[in-house]
Amino acid sequence: PVPPQVPYQPSSPRQVANALALLRGRAGKTVDLGSGDGRLVLEAHRQGLRPALGYELNPWLLCLANYRAWKAGYHGKVSFMKKDLWKVNLSDCHNVIVFLAPSVKPPLATKLLAELPDDARVVAGRFPFPSWTPSSTLGQGLEQVWAYDMKEVRREAR
Repeated sequence: PVPPQVPYQPSSPRQVANALALLRGRAGKTVDLGSGDGRLVLEAHRQGLRPALGYELNPWLLCLANYRAWKAGYHGKVSFMKKDLWKVNLSDCHNVIVFLAPSVKPPLATKLLAELPDDARVVAGRFPFPSWTPSSTLGQGLEQVWAYDMKEVRREAR
């Protein structure tokens, strides 16, 4: 698909805290699709989710994310890659964070269903996946986040 343009809107501290709370106690590779300035990846690493990496196309945001990683002492411990999320293989990801526009969610849902393992959890911020039922949510209004367990999403899709 043609990658829709998604405007950069930094996550608030409460959105970051809520997203990471829904991943608490989990293990495995954690990725942020459209990682912006890297704040979610840095917090994931800080909370023990490893490896933690972000995919971002905007070179300025990549520079900012790498600077923030260096400043936090995480240089070489987290990764930010300039890659199109539509072209990366997510089959080894167990935790996926998605703070993207509503227009991206339907085609992304198809990609995630096709690639993620059954034990993966997807956490969406700002906008839920319209055709999926969340296994849990946290927060209200703009601070709300939704968690989706792929095994349940697949069961419901059948």
